[in-house]
Amino acid sequence: MNDCIKVYATTKAKEESEKMAGALVEKQLAACVQVSGPITSTYRWEGEVEKEQEWLCTIKTKRSLWGKVEEAIKALHPYDVPQIMVLPVVAGSSEYLGWIGGQLLK
Repeated sequence: MNDCIKVYATTKAKEESEKMAGALVEKQLAACVQVSGPITSTYRWEGEVEKEQEWLCTIKTKRSLWGKVEEAIKALHPYDVPQIMVLPVVAGSSEYLGWIGGQLLK
């Protein structure tokens, strides 16, 4: 089993996602952050159904950095309850997974 994970977070504006991406890579908490969008999110918030345009950050990092990554996202994020979800990477090219690990804090 490798140590790689993908973290997903959304923001309301492209600029917010790009700022988060830059900060995470600069701090060596993410090897790569892809910003996709706009996407449409439909969700319930405070009893009402909401529909918003958002931008999705796909953050490639290591499980061992998860706590620091979550802390950094929350510090940068404008939402009261940001969407932050983690999925394990169960397999991938050994060269790419090695590259991810080589870009991050030791």
